[in-house]
Amino acid sequence: MDGTVLVADDDRTIRTVLTQALTRAGCKVHATSSLMTLMRWVEEGKGDLVISDVIMPDGNGLDALPRIAKMRPGLPVIVISAQNTIMTAIQAAEAEAFDYLPKPFDLPDLMKRSARALEQKRRAPKPAAPVRESVEDLPLVGRTPAMQALYRLVAKVMNTDIPVLISGESGTGKSLLARAIHDFSDRRTLPFVVAQAVDLQGVEGPASLISRARGGSVVFDEVADFDEDTQARVVRLLDMLGDKAPRVMATSQVDLSGRMEAGHFRQDLYFRLGGVTLHVPSLRERVEDIPLLADHFLAKGERDFGTVRRLSNEARDLIRTHPWPGNVRQLENTIRRLLVTSTDAEISKPEVAAILGQQPAAEPLKGAVESEKLSASVARHLKRYFDLHGGQLPPPGVYQRILKEVELPLIEIALDATGGNQAKCADLLGINRNTLRKKITDLDIRVTRRRKLM
Repeated sequence: MDGTVLVADDDRTIRTVLTQALTRAGCKVHATSSLMTLMRWVEEGKGDLVISDVIMPDGNGLDALPRIAKMRPGLPVIVISAQNTIMTAIQAAEAEAFDYLPKPFDLPDLMKRSARALEQKRRAPKPAAPVRESVEDLPLVGRTPAMQALYRLVAKVMNTDIPVLISGESGTGKSLLARAIHDFSDRRTLPFVVAQAVDLQGVEGPASLISRARGGSVVFDEVADFDEDTQARVVRLLDMLGDKAPRVMATSQVDLSGRMEAGHFRQDLYFRLGGVTLHVPSLRERVEDIPLLADHFLAKGERDFGTVRRLSNEARDLIRTHPWPGNVRQLENTIRRLLVTSTDAEISKPEVAAILGQQPAAEPLKGAVESEKLSASVARHLKRYFDLHGGQLPPPGVYQRILKEVELPLIEIALDATGGNQAKCADLLGINRNTLRKKITDLDIRVTRRRKLM
């Protein structure tokens, strides 16, 4: 790498490690714990790249992005933050930061992104738009790769007109994500309308729905539950939308592609709704986020009830290892009950166990294809892939593209299961460690647990 990097972070350890790593890579580094000093350096014309924390003793790094862009158009900024919320990712995207990484971050990954930032010319940014003030109430919190990938995708699609299909189990927060997309978008001042099957009944139903939306956003809630007649009404409704049409989103607990293949969901409606699919992972898929969410709900309870509580270490461990069949909604309800029933400042493990023991066991996932073999699932998706080309052959290179689609999640999940230990991961997969390293590089996989910085 070649260039001068400005590092701003109030954590001395992070400043030291980044300075050493960037210097070894060939860069000149200026490091500071002050946002004011950073802005002075930018104004003086110093630096080819900025790496900045968000919360600084004398200001907010995100708030400084428009000022940096105005003073130095094209100067790339990589934002690092321990906040780990969707708001941080979206604010960084709206201010057109070059990249955003949550803390703890992977140092080699940050170095790779820094190299790209120094090589690429960043387009002139636009001023950041204000965001919904009450976003802190949204339990869209998480530092796991799955949630961070979701945040980045939301930031990319929020100001487009492309339809969005949000999938996920009950209680994962699908409706909250739809609301966040609306509230962070350019349509935030316009109505947000949630449409269920009953809203589309009768002659005036569809017309009334569009009238209420007035160019805002319409969400078809749990669209897989719509009967055949209602599905047809939605197709006709979408076909008659003209200029100033509302943003269309839909939610579903069920794999709609599977329902479509089984003949239970209209193909034309599926393709009208599925411009971009956002999958909200279950808590089982992001166990490391459970303590963060618990703390979020404790803080929210303090604001709502004026009750200050904390979890003992044993209670926190029990909450982290619970399967949470009801996902985020169940976790929130559990924390709220503990806030009401606990008498001490510290919530104990027996108190948590008592609450969890009163809750129902997990129900089978709605719409799940029971005991389906992997080969059958892959075959179903491959058939859909070929069908999407309307009778024409896909572009050449299908074999390598499909292998990459399978390899990427397999390696990511294996790395996560082995705590980011590449030797263990290679052994688990049955491949050479050097082969694994090459695939990590070729597939641009982030190894988040190899070396973490707080």
